[in-house]
This record gives sequence, structure tokens and C-alpha cells, in this order.
Amino acid sequence: MKFGRGDPLVFITLVLIPVVFIVTYTHMDNTVTTQKASPRDVFLHLLSVGTLYVSAVSLIALLFQYVNHFIPDPLAFEYGTSNALRTSIATLIIVFPAYIATAWFFNKEGIAQPERREIKIRKWLIYLTLFVSAVTVIIDLVTLVYRFLGGELSPRFGLKVLAVLVVAAGVFWYYLWDLKRQAGALGTKNKNILRGAVTVVAGIVIGGFFLVGSPQNQRLVRFDQQRVNDLSILQQEIINYWIQKEKLPTSLDELTNDITGFRAPMDPEMNTPYAYSAQSSLTFELCADFKTESGEDARYSEPIRSPFDPYQQNWDHKVGTTCFMRTIDPELYRDHGGSMVKPIPAP
Repeated sequence: MKFGRGDPLVFITLVLIPVVFIVTYTHMDNTVTTQKASPRDVFLHLLSVGTLYVSAVSLIALLFQYVNHFIPDPLAFEYGTSNALRTSIATLIIVFPAYIATAWFFNKEGIAQPERREIKIRKWLIYLTLFVSAVTVIIDLVTLVYRFLGGELSPRFGLKVLAVLVVAAGVFWYYLWDLKRQAGALGTKNKNILRGAVTVVAGIVIGGFFLVGSPQNQRLVRFDQQRVNDLSILQQEIINYWIQKEKLPTSLDELTNDITGFRAPMDPEMNTPYAYSAQSSLTFELCADFKTESGEDARYSEPIRSPFDPYQQNWDHKVGTTCFMRTIDPELYRDHGGSMVKPIPAP
């Protein structure tokens, strides 16, 4: 249940092209209706249906992240999870209230001017939305049965199918109800149902903040990821120094190289040097002051990868100063790190 690269094309085919046809047809055939659609009507109705589609897709994507978080798949590499989660939350925070505002405006306008509910573009867009929702539900159920018959159905996949089904069916039910209801103020029961739906969406968004963490904590996590990245680079430079000179540097300043332009990185937050000490001829220690525990919100923070240590292993840390002891294996680095480079003695 992922959105592939072809989805924008599907979106254009199923949504944008019909919308353009609706707008064109509405303006070409105004003689049939008693209430003509003004440019304002076209703008507001397109805004309403556009914000609805974006909100629905973002809500489904956010629900998918809930499933990924609580039912992780060890075989699935969830790269880009952070972007998907933050994008979904940010989109819902801005776009969903815009949709609620347009829906509230149309309801208020329908009470004052019931004939406005008969505008052709409104009916076209409602039926288009019903069509898209129905097709989504059908495809969702077909996928569910297909995976079930293939013996591939799992709770993780089933919950994602359920998320799509609930959102699509909810949209279908709402617009089918709105199409059939008479113009006028909403009843208490209907108001409570709509308020409950809005509350559920708001609760899902708020819950997303607990997954992604607060902005302040995310900043601390990224600082720690940068520290791990810096330590990884320093470790590689220290090993290169040993390969070339057969000894460890006494301080990080000895790693400075005016030709390559290398300078030992500083702590990104405090702008202070990292702690380093040579414990023996082959053992050295690197230390940094971390603000979070390793792994905290790691799935929802894009890692900063070092070109020298692409997997960033062996950097687990707690909150506070953490030191990493490293011992160089001479045979390993002589065999794989290149032959020992020694200066040619002068004649």
C-alpha cells in the first residue's frame, strides 16, 4: 500500500482532466440551469474538492505511519519515513481546516440561498468525488481479496487496507448524504457526527506529534546525528593518519591538512572541539556530549550519512558525555587500507 511514481499521472487522469471538463461544460451549458455558476463559485468549489482530496491522501499516509510504527516490518526499510510523517501532519494542519472552512461556508450559503445548492459545478464535483471514492473502495477490496487468496495477508497490510477503506468510505458517505439532504440547518445528530469526524482527524494529527517528537527534540536529535557524523569522519582521518605515519596523532590538530583542506570538525551546537586521546600505539578514544539517547525518534529523523561510514554502526550513546574506544588492527588496514607509505630515504 504505497504511492508509486505513477500516482501523479493517475491523479491527473482521474481528477484534473474531469475537473477541466466539468468547468468547461458548466460554462458552455448555462442555459439549462436557473442558477449560473460565477467565477467565484468555480474557485470555491474547486478549492473545496481539492483540499478534500489532499486531506484524504494525507490522512491515509499518516495512518500508514501509525501502522509502520506500531507493527514494524524487519524486512521493510522505511527510508523517507520522516518526510512522509512530517509532510502528512503539516498538510493536514493547513489543508484540512481550509476544507472545513469551505464546507462551513457552503452550508451557511445553502441555508440563506437554497438555490445555490443546485449549481451545476457543485453537482458535477460531488458526483466526481463519489466516483473517485467508490473506485478507491473497490480497488482496496480487490487488493485485500487478492492478497488473502495468495496467503500474503498480514495484520500490517490489513490495517493499511482498513485505513484506505475507512477514509474513502467516509468521504463517499458524507457526499452521498450531502447530495440527498434538503437545504437548511443541520440537525443535532448530523452536527454531532460531523464534529466527531473532525475530532477524530484532529486526534490522529495530534498523535502524530508523539511519533515524530516535538520540534525542539527533533533539533536535538539532528545535532546528535551530526555529532555521530563528525566522530565517524574523525575516526577515518585518524586511521588514515596511522596508515601514513605508523603512529596515532597526539591531538586532533595534527589532522589538519592544508592541501586537502581538512580541519577537525567542532561540536555543531557548542562549537567546541571533540575530546580525543591516544590510549596506546593502536588504541584511541573519541568523546562527545550527546543531548539524546541513540535511537530516540531515529525512525522519524532523516539520518546524516557520512561518506566514510555509510552504515554509522557502533555509535550507540546515552544522554551526556559518551566515549568510544577504537583499536586499529594493523593486519586489517595493511591488507585493505593500502600498503604502508613510507618516505624514500635520501641518498
